[in-house]
Amino acid sequence: MLHQDLPALDASPLNQGARWLVPAIGAAAALSGGGLLWAAGFPLAAGIFLAACLAGAVMGMRRASPPMAFDPVAAGPDFSIVGSALALSDQAAALTAADGTLLIANAAYRARFEGAPRPATLGTDDDAMQALAAAQSMAWRDGGGCAGGVTTAAGPIAVEIERVGARGDLLLWRFPEPTASDPMAIAAERVTGVVGERLGHAAVLAALVDQDGRLLASNRLFADRALTGIEARDHPSFADLVEVSDDGQFRLVAEGENAHMMRAVHMPVDPALPNGPGTFLLFDSADASAGSTQLQALLDMLPIGLALVDRDGRFLTMNDAFRTAGGIKPNARPIYPGDLVVKEDKAAVADTVRRNARGPAMSGDLAVRLARSPAEPVALTVAGLRGLGDAAVLLLLKDNSEEAKLKRQIAQATKMQAVGQLAGGVAHDFNNILTAIIGHCDLMLMRHTPGDSDYDDIQQIKSNSNRAAGLTRQLLAFSRQQTLRPQVLQLPDVVSEVSHLLKRLLGETVQLAVKHGRNLGPIRADPGQLEQVIINLAVNARDAIIAKGGGTLTIQTYAVRADQVAELGSEILPTADYTALSVTDTGCGIAPSILSKVFEPFFTTKEVGKGTGLGLSTVYGIVKQSGGFIFADSKVGEGTRFVIYLPVHRVEDKPGKAARGSKAPADELWGTGTVLLVEDEPMVRTVAERALVRHGYTVITATNGEEALEVLGRGGDIALLITDVVMPAMDGPTMVREARLSRPDLPILFMSGYAEEQLRNSIDIDNVAFLPKPFSVQELAEAARKALAPK
Repeated sequence: MLHQDLPALDASPLNQGARWLVPAIGAAAALSGGGLLWAAGFPLAAGIFLAACLAGAVMGMRRASPPMAFDPVAAGPDFSIVGSALALSDQAAALTAADGTLLIANAAYRARFEGAPRPATLGTDDDAMQALAAAQSMAWRDGGGCAGGVTTAAGPIAVEIERVGARGDLLLWRFPEPTASDPMAIAAERVTGVVGERLGHAAVLAALVDQDGRLLASNRLFADRALTGIEARDHPSFADLVEVSDDGQFRLVAEGENAHMMRAVHMPVDPALPNGPGTFLLFDSADASAGSTQLQALLDMLPIGLALVDRDGRFLTMNDAFRTAGGIKPNARPIYPGDLVVKEDKAAVADTVRRNARGPAMSGDLAVRLARSPAEPVALTVAGLRGLGDAAVLLLLKDNSEEAKLKRQIAQATKMQAVGQLAGGVAHDFNNILTAIIGHCDLMLMRHTPGDSDYDDIQQIKSNSNRAAGLTRQLLAFSRQQTLRPQVLQLPDVVSEVSHLLKRLLGETVQLAVKHGRNLGPIRADPGQLEQVIINLAVNARDAIIAKGGGTLTIQTYAVRADQVAELGSEILPTADYTALSVTDTGCGIAPSILSKVFEPFFTTKEVGKGTGLGLSTVYGIVKQSGGFIFADSKVGEGTRFVIYLPVHRVEDKPGKAARGSKAPADELWGTGTVLLVEDEPMVRTVAERALVRHGYTVITATNGEEALEVLGRGGDIALLITDVVMPAMDGPTMVREARLSRPDLPILFMSGYAEEQLRNSIDIDNVAFLPKPFSVQELAEAARKALAPK
């Protein structure tokens, strides 16, 4: 632990500045508690908490006794403060450690989930557990994650997860309560809440009536005037509270025979049922102008766009929400509803309004395209009105631009997930084919020497196979499933290695400028994949510069401290030390409408046949899998800048590690013992068997997991088990778990085309090794020797 590395301090009296130590420690604890309150969704409570702690710190400083010796070793976060903060939340919330251990759970969490289990284990089926695991993985990777419709013992839930803590090693789980979806419940809440109060201030009485004509809820003004001596909870009949005159005006029974007549507006909960349950709005009709003012004030307070149209199809009035949804400027005065839609929809709107203005009152929805945004159809509800003077038609229009945007984002995310799964599956199958080709080439090269007639042809086949393997790595990088071989390295070294190749790729019209900063921290990444990232960005920049007639490509590395990250105020980039790589060009730039799509798969602005659309999506996949972040910024006509932030890798010195990790020479690949090889693909199984036999092993083959268990059940001496991961019927991990029951010390070597990190998270089996496909004969022999080497 870090505490063990701190030097010992003498317990001598401290100087005059020591009076600041205790307030400083208190301020740090206050900031930690306030930050967690803020993350839990209680900004007001966080502010009050910080203010109280600040006042206590000031008073403590004034009353401080003579300085005392202080132990600088901090005890860690104060979970009592965190628990008090979470206890203020009405929603279920919990805090977990990096290994999933439940640290704190508030009372709402314990009440909602009996026994207070760990949040990651709340799911009651495989889909629910996978959803929780995916949201947790997203929180560790991107800082936040969420999932909805998760089946638990307490019913379907939604969960929001956020990575918190000074070191980002804690997870805050929040479980928001489901919102009410009953239209009648929502209407009742509005009538009895703030909306009802505002209506009362405008002298408007509001009463919610169900399909049986009974009063369900009302605002305070209606209760004071119409419910004298009547209990609202008894749900009296609305017909017993009001009387309707022949001209359609209302009178409150409680106010007697001399009560003022009132005009009423019935707003149905469901526009498709104009005479069904809804809200009655009553206002005095003695002064027509006052009634008009009250009606306009009423309409402006409603969240949905409403407009009244006369029998000739002209607008009488509209509220602010209707203007916003229809894209009407504040000073504009449209005459007809058809003025708001595109030319092709004008006739349909005019005809619908005319039909609803005459005859029996009806209502219906009409899909139209607004002139302000013709690409997104919206629903225009048209309902006939009767008994409201000149108003003959009610129009309802909702601003669904955010909803449409969310739908597009969900559709795009679904498409990217589907294409990613397809690309990963294709690459996995292709890796099996390449493994067989490369393995047979290696076996043939063992029988030929340089100078033979077939030697060069075999080498060419192997070279082309390795190029195909590079293509599969791009597909897996796009789906973020490629096998990375990370190393601790300096970013300038990678740039220097690839800069010679870039000079040939860029051509004569593009100048390359490379700049390196100072005090760059080491990073942990796959150097080959980083070179691929730089090449992809440089090639895109070259095309943009050539389209403009020439320019400069600048590649720069620099250090970004944690305090500089905090100043950026990014919600995506966690506060930490980073080594940054920026690739800047002076090309034609990217339009804002396209910039948000550049990382999407198969999206390209190049001509047909000149771009696959996988370049930047591959870059994004590699950066994210390496634990980094990438941002793009561009101005049309000026150029584009891509910035990649890779976290600084902290190397901990462990004495004796080098001695324990000593290896035998790489050319000592000969081995002995019996190897059980399990592979369902015949071509891969044949190559692997021949390669192992050539290196001295006795090989027993099996085509699936059941057959392998039968071999192990015979009791023979098996030195090593080599198995594929994905197989029909019984997969590799299931077979290994069964085998370990009788042979707990059996060495295991998994072969797979998927990423090692992804497999380790899903397999969760100790003391196993991984060999990524495609592999050569030498790589298989090396992996077998390492798996058999004494630990």
